[in-house]
Amino acid sequence: MMKIIRVVLGFVLVTLDKLFSPKPLRITEEQKQFILNNSSKLELFEFNACPFCIKVRRYMKKNNIILQLRDAKNNSDHRSELLNNGGKVQVPCLKINKEEPAQWLYESSDIIKYLEKEVLSYQN
Repeated sequence: MMKIIRVVLGFVLVTLDKLFSPKPLRITEEQKQFILNNSSKLELFEFNACPFCIKVRRYMKKNNIILQLRDAKNNSDHRSELLNNGGKVQVPCLKINKEEPAQWLYESSDIIKYLEKEVLSYQN
């Protein structure tokens, strides 16, 4: 019964997200390139219907951030990488490939704070 509730709720969340998707902010080409350069070494491990993942993706869309998305639910390689290197299968998780070893950042609010500080710093 719980699985059915989760599936239905996930469908509702994904549908609402598509219907009420935020519009990206207008930015210059220079700002777009800045964001692209700052986000090139980041990957977001996620589940499509996870409400916290939706929160991060909506923030990304609004702020013109494009990251490599890794489906940790339906792709066993991504799930294994998340578990073996991040330490747990919890999403959303931001993999930061700026240094060796990569850093793994969990929690949607922490991911958004990181993106704001490290990717969108042109606004500061």
